[in-house]
Amino acid sequence: MDAMAPGMGPMRAGEPLIRAEGLGVRAQDHWVLRNVDIAVASGEIVTLIGPNGGGKTTLVRALLGVAHIHRGTVVRRPGLTVGYVPQRLRIDPTLPLTVRRMMTATSRHDGAELRQALEATGVAHTLDRPVQRLSGGELQRVLLARAMMRKPALLVLDEPVQGVDYAGEAALYQLIADTRARTGCGVLMVSHDLHIVMAATDRVVCLNGHVCCTGSAHDVSGSPEYRALFGPRAVDAIAVYAHKHDHEHV
Repeated sequence: MDAMAPGMGPMRAGEPLIRAEGLGVRAQDHWVLRNVDIAVASGEIVTLIGPNGGGKTTLVRALLGVAHIHRGTVVRRPGLTVGYVPQRLRIDPTLPLTVRRMMTATSRHDGAELRQALEATGVAHTLDRPVQRLSGGELQRVLLARAMMRKPALLVLDEPVQGVDYAGEAALYQLIADTRARTGCGVLMVSHDLHIVMAATDRVVCLNGHVCCTGSAHDVSGSPEYRALFGPRAVDAIAVYAHKHDHEHV
């Protein structure tokens, strides 16, 4: 095993916040990931796409030190702070949990800090509302606010628009782009869609056990009907990624 411990050796200025080289992860008798190279720098948005079972969440877990690495290296900038928004959050409908209580479950923050964080994501009105009564979009904005309260250098988002309608997806993408611009954090985002990605993405990485291809997203040219339905901001927030590899995903 060649896995490198986090913070092994000083990282020079301008180097990525986190990077993996030749990364391999096994599950029982097969490789889930093999020879994966990926890096995220400050102020950069990297979108990770691929089919179900392609290893996207496993890669995120490996980068964050949660999943065991069987081959290759992972290096994190010393003292790296990470804000994480999970793929799914299941909450018992009978649990008396408000947004305020969820936001302070693992760390202490006063009311002003909570309101400021929620205002930044546009959901300050939910502070004392039961979490179970939030819409899909509101919950994702609350989770983003909770992650940003750590003042992370790296924001990791695992399918942040899952369960959100198309207009809400565009609004969340715009919010993530605004958050990056305001804070300068790096963003690693897992997307459930193989072709439609966030327009502000600097680099798209397609993963199916290995890196199939990588490149930039192309801006969407919206028809008048599209603009009328979703608004001009949706056109600015969403882009298309054209795959360039010699095989089909199944």
